[in-house]
Amino acid sequence: MPNHTISFKPKQVTKRILSGLPERANKVVVRRFGLGDKPERMTLEAIGQTYGITRERVRQIENAALTLIRKSESYKNEKATFEELKNIVHELGAIVSEDDLLGHVSKDPQVQNHIHLYLTLGDDFKKEKEDEHFKSRWSVNSDVSTAVHSALKNLYANLSDDELVSETDLVNRFLEEVKDLSEKYRNEEIAKRWLSISKSITKNPLGEWGKSTSANIKTRGIKDYAFLMMRKHGSPMHFREVAKAITDTFNKKTHTATCHNELIKDSRFVLVGRGIYALKEWGYKTGVVRDVIKELIKKNGPMTKEDIVEQVMKERYLKKNTILVNLQNSKYFKKNKQGQYGIA
Repeated sequence: MPNHTISFKPKQVTKRILSGLPERANKVVVRRFGLGDKPERMTLEAIGQTYGITRERVRQIENAALTLIRKSESYKNEKATFEELKNIVHELGAIVSEDDLLGHVSKDPQVQNHIHLYLTLGDDFKKEKEDEHFKSRWSVNSDVSTAVHSALKNLYANLSDDELVSETDLVNRFLEEVKDLSEKYRNEEIAKRWLSISKSITKNPLGEWGKSTSANIKTRGIKDYAFLMMRKHGSPMHFREVAKAITDTFNKKTHTATCHNELIKDSRFVLVGRGIYALKEWGYKTGVVRDVIKELIKKNGPMTKEDIVEQVMKERYLKKNTILVNLQNSKYFKKNKQGQYGIA
């Protein structure tokens, strides 16, 4: 959705509603909300140092100033401005993250600061502070807000730790969770906006969704990008292929030697041939060729030479002769009267 064009001029609205404040109170509000020439919002501490007063005293001045504004005629005269802002929040889904809302209204940080002031002043806007599960957000409908929070928690609870879900699938699951809400809110665009409120569920660089703590989601270096690329590829890859795929997909220059070193060190990857790696989760086992043969015989009992070759080649990219040479080692394997191989 493109930016919402607002009909009012924020700087002029702010000038009018702050006009009745005493000088110091006016300056405190301007500095706290970043309404001056520079868009930086000052802390209570910094403002206190400017006036030689405590941060608590600054807080009192700010709160008294906001109360004074709400009681003023100039504030009441701006009813249309606050109504327009309320309608925007409704259009965005009635609950929206603060960053998303401000970014939607304007890309200009100064304009965003003025809008933040109006959200703080308006009776219709309820702010919910950032916590461990959710980002800072604003709502204009408590029923919708409650339903969205509940749906996001249920969605998280129903995801297994390393599960990856396509965006379409997750949106559909989410819409099912909020099926009792008004039809006007239940669409893909609003669902994605609601999903972005969550800090517990997020997407990886390939656009797949899952728990934000999952190794499939958070990418902290080459090994995580390699894991995503191999998972997407679906079958073993040479480390050179992996490095090229990371460079091409994520625009991250990846040296083949670096990639190879990362794959060697990480237990999620199994070397299955010369420079060829598979994911352990696909059922591939670590170890040299004889270890793979031993595991197969332990699992299945004595096996013919042909069966062993066929099974090992499913787990390793090897020449047939390499497997046969290992089988001939009487220190590890012995052949019975039926021509089957067991462990020596």
